[in-house]
Amino acid sequence: MKRSTIICLGVLLLSFLLVFSAGCGKKVQPAPPPPPAPEPAPEPIPPAQPTITLTASPDSIKKDAETTLSWKSTDADSVVINSGVGNVATSGSVKVSPIESTTYTAVARGEGGEATASTRVTVIMEAPKVVVKETDLEVLQKAMRDGLIKPVFFDYDKSDLSESTKATLEENARWFRQYQDAQIIVEGHCDERGTEEYNLALGDRRAQATRDYLIELGVSSSRLEAVSYGEERPFVQGSNEATWAQNRRAHFSLK
Repeated sequence: MKRSTIICLGVLLLSFLLVFSAGCGKKVQPAPPPPPAPEPAPEPIPPAQPTITLTASPDSIKKDAETTLSWKSTDADSVVINSGVGNVATSGSVKVSPIESTTYTAVARGEGGEATASTRVTVIMEAPKVVVKETDLEVLQKAMRDGLIKPVFFDYDKSDLSESTKATLEENARWFRQYQDAQIIVEGHCDERGTEEYNLALGDRRAQATRDYLIELGVSSSRLEAVSYGEERPFVQGSNEATWAQNRRAHFSLK
């Protein structure tokens, strides 16, 4: 009984050892690692912003002249230029002839948005020609130089006006009435015969007679001044009837 018990225990122990040794000989495989997380999708690249430049050559012109607009753009699908130019290629040039100073603006549009550029063309207007009107004084001075306003002549020792003298004064009066801003001096002159005092008085009578007749012809008295020079200012030099006749005169000058 005791012997059989021992044998049974031995058999059980041997079975246990066999089972244990079999279990220890088999390696346990580790669990596989989890798969890696997927990488995030890359951010989409935004479309590029358009760029544009615009120039004018020359940027200053005279009226009715031409200038050339030139432009360049990048990343643009369309370009529009204002002030009558309109839709154009994305790069290029065009001639324009503005009638007045103008600012041109180009707008470039693309998927990335839009861009603008401007340039100004200055139109130089020719100054109007100013016609400088001659003054009344200048007109009458020229008429005197050209012989259109004539002196009048007197007989020896006379101060009365002949018909030919009056006709000359009528022509002169037309000039004086037309150009009323000029002040007129009526000069009385004599030839060399007679005393200085007598000739001054005679010259004064000749100047006054001439002035009075011009007033009758419509020339304002406020514009006429009578002055006597007697024999002091001869028109021509000489001591004969031909020269004396030319020195007996009423002459006109301007203030």
